Amino acid sequence: MKSKNYWVCFLMILAGIVIGGFIGNLFPGTFLTYGQTFGLTSPLVLDLGILVLTFGLTIKITIGSIIGIIIAIIIFRFL
Repeated sequence: MKSKNYWVCFLMILAGIVIGGFIGNLFPGTFLTYGQTFGLTSPLVLDLGILVLTFGLTIKITIGSIIGIIIAIIIFRFL
């Protein structure tokens, strides 16, 4: 029985998200760009006097990135 490396699956899913988002940006105004954005709208600043840390995270999920994730999982299952 062949053991699968799930780090490869994780990297393929990330690649699917990036490629799906890129394809969605290639075709603006289509259903591929429809999605939801969530996260911190303005960054959180922590001022410690001598050190200032800025935290921010925004995630945008689109139909194109979801399709990319599905294709990446299908490819991973066949490897």
